Amino acid sequence: MTKKHNIKSVKAGWYNLFRPWSLHGAIVPVLIGGVIAFNTIPIDVVNISLLILTIVGAVLFQSAANIFNTYGDFIRGIDTEENERRSPELVSGLMTERQVLYAGMACIAAVCLIGMIFIYHIGWWITIYGVLGIFGSVMYTLGVAYKYHALGQPVCFIMFGVLMPQGTYYILTGQPFSIEVFLVGLPNAFMITGVLAGNELRDYHDDKMANVRTLTSCMTYKSGMKLYLCLSTVSFIILIIVVVLRYAPLGSLIALLSLYDLYLLIKNSKNAHIDKHASFMLVPTCFRLNWHFGILLIIGYAVQNQIMPIL
Repeated sequence: MTKKHNIKSVKAGWYNLFRPWSLHGAIVPVLIGGVIAFNTIPIDVVNISLLILTIVGAVLFQSAANIFNTYGDFIRGIDTEENERRSPELVSGLMTERQVLYAGMACIAAVCLIGMIFIYHIGWWITIYGVLGIFGSVMYTLGVAYKYHALGQPVCFIMFGVLMPQGTYYILTGQPFSIEVFLVGLPNAFMITGVLAGNELRDYHDDKMANVRTLTSCMTYKSGMKLYLCLSTVSFIILIIVVVLRYAPLGSLIALLSLYDLYLLIKNSKNAHIDKHASFMLVPTCFRLNWHFGILLIIGYAVQNQIMPIL
């Protein structure tokens, strides 16, 4: 017999609008690019400052994406009084459309200011990453609205999994591409995409009713669950392969400690189709897995490649 849970609406306000609990999605890929860059550049005040600015810029990009998602879903009629649990700011009337839109624009403006520093430091080519970042943040539910064309997950994979670590590496080293950054960042790319797959799976029935065409809503619920579990699991296999190929040090395998988080994720997923609480937890459990996996990977990499040689 399934235990029933009441899923309470989140508290509407600026905190929920920015979704700070999700910002590890921007922090982890930047740190991956940074920790690899420090294999070839000095760990000094300038480079640490550039890394911090990159983290701030990435967080602002994701914050903008969160805010524009709330705005876009509302003006398209996707967010209503019937499904306002997770983005109630506009539906409840606590905030106005102008406030939310301007908050997103302010985040993008702040990114542009940081971008000017990067242009001065590394040159105009870094604007390519900036333009792509603005596209990914703003156009999720506005303009081309790629979320509604089943492209949310592929774009997430590219933006967070590939461009963020590569862009960080470029800012710090002046080298536009690194195969090591690509391969070491690949496990995180799949896992952060799994978070979005969980989000789409959680909203599966609401999206079907609203005719929202996400990648998951184009599948059966069962197939969407298989994709969610695959994206969350394959990262461990890829990490082992990357270590065997010697693109990442053996210490990176400390990330395998997060297999316990994967166990909890799989356990929760088994009841998601019949239990509202388990369905709601599809996203938090994947967030926790992604955060723990990413941080452990970075720590293991840094300890073996940067700290142990000093000792």
